[in-house]
Amino acid sequence: MAYKAPVRDLTFILNEVLEIDRYTNQPGFEDISSDLVGQILEEGAKFAEEVIAPINHSGDKEGCHWAEGGVVTGPKGWKEAYQAMVAAGWPALSADPAYGGQGMPAVVGMAFGQFTAGASAAFSMYPGLTAGAYAGIHANASDELKTKYLPRMATGEWGGTMNLTEPQCGTDLGMVRTKAVPQGDGTYKITGQKIWISAGEHDFTDNIIHTVLARVEGAPAGIKGLSLFLVPKFLVNEDGSIGERNALMCAGLEHKMGIHGNATAVMQYDGATGWLIGDEGRGMNNMFVVMNEARLGTGLQGLAIGAAAYQAALEFAKDRLQGRALTGPKNPDGPADSIMVHPDVRRMLLEAKAFVEGGQAFILWTALQADLEKSADEATAQKAKDYMGLLTPVLKAYLTDKGFHVASLGMQVHGGSGYTEHFQASQYLRDARITMIYEGTNGIQALDLVGRKLPSQGGRAIMSWFADIDAFVGDNGGEGPVKPFVDGLADAKKKLQDGTMWLMQNGMANPDNAGAASTEYLNLFGITALAYLWAQMAKAAQGKIDAGSDDPFYVTKMQTGRYFVERILPDAGAHLAKMKTGAEVLMQMPVEAF
Repeated sequence: MAYKAPVRDLTFILNEVLEIDRYTNQPGFEDISSDLVGQILEEGAKFAEEVIAPINHSGDKEGCHWAEGGVVTGPKGWKEAYQAMVAAGWPALSADPAYGGQGMPAVVGMAFGQFTAGASAAFSMYPGLTAGAYAGIHANASDELKTKYLPRMATGEWGGTMNLTEPQCGTDLGMVRTKAVPQGDGTYKITGQKIWISAGEHDFTDNIIHTVLARVEGAPAGIKGLSLFLVPKFLVNEDGSIGERNALMCAGLEHKMGIHGNATAVMQYDGATGWLIGDEGRGMNNMFVVMNEARLGTGLQGLAIGAAAYQAALEFAKDRLQGRALTGPKNPDGPADSIMVHPDVRRMLLEAKAFVEGGQAFILWTALQADLEKSADEATAQKAKDYMGLLTPVLKAYLTDKGFHVASLGMQVHGGSGYTEHFQASQYLRDARITMIYEGTNGIQALDLVGRKLPSQGGRAIMSWFADIDAFVGDNGGEGPVKPFVDGLADAKKKLQDGTMWLMQNGMANPDNAGAASTEYLNLFGITALAYLWAQMAKAAQGKIDAGSDDPFYVTKMQTGRYFVERILPDAGAHLAKMKTGAEVLMQMPVEAF
């Protein structure tokens, strides 16, 4: 199956739904036009299809190689593909021009990111982890560190990672044991072990810049005692040249269910030289910049894998001949009809398509908020920042859940063939599964949503979001083909508001109620977010149809959206009903009875 980047879908969202030409007065958009964005995505699609996608399956089969001394090499052809990406300038797309970046808005970078992750999730993690480390250093480090390291991270010439997890702690980072000892010259000696470090060691770049969470000697226990450090694989001389090897190495690679082409490393630090990023004791605050970048990227990755799995399933379904249509043969001259005639196969494909296209819009809408955070208008910037905080856990968890669900549907469409390794359905399912776990498990995202993001600033973000939806519903009620989308959105929003009030009334009285309701609430939030984006897409598509367009793209968009409204959106009621049952049925059973 030849992967095809969804250029038409994303340009429709960017240009006709989000209307990015309206934002030329915002920072980063001054020189941006829909025509330029279209050209960038066309070229990005070619790179993803012609350079990255062809090595995805072979990279899954071969995996990465570890040798004595901590030397790691990637699958055949991956180093060359990565270096071609750097030479073409793709990693620098949205990086700061002050450090050699191209300064494109985040929404453009996230569009290109959907192409690379769809072409190969494991490959896309190398530039993705670098972008996350770059963001953390850019936001918090001294000018000296930024000047020294960011230019070659921005271009992708140097890689980057985030080092949080240790054998004894994953989610509970307050248990971190890696220690940092100040040397009196502005440097620290970092000692400890980190595990599950994506892109932790490889042969693609001349240097790898690790961002490492550690506890300064004498700092208090728990989260408040953590600091963030920049620890390069190779020390960098004053003139910017590569110096001696730092005291760190890859002690081994994890053997994983999927993403075999990415080097998931065990990193050992033995008195490695590091530099403080930001202030001591602010490690978690500073690391959240990296983590939030990674969480958005993970949501994108999970959804993009689903998009590729859908493409593969659709191609298979069109070619696979099995049985006859219930209404009579559609391929009378052949031995059987294609499985596209069967309603249940169409159900699976339409469910996949509706989640994928709604998720693509949710990603880009959220990425636009990241751009609007930089607005000179204080109210615009604050609202965008509020939305980023509120929606990041929703996007990460909901889209990775649905990306995996779509990959599972894709395998089901393939039938027994999908369970073999002759087709890529198995790889998509295996690759997608990790996205629900790393960068904070989806259950943790749900707890973050109900415990931190909802009550933040007295609920300012959620109230603003509800007001925006109400305004959209009020402006677009009317009659006609868009009405079911608007009515469905209004109903979902009402249920989400009901669920929010239930949490306020029951979560504080018994925190277990909030924990027990959190995943169902997040799913209710996610389905409402997709309803909002589908309503916006329906408005844009129907507008083109009403204006006389005969492009079948718009008709197909409306048909796909109808499936979402009629066959997916009703699940909102089930999520609300389940969350309202509270904690009793979950918590009353004694542990020994399980």
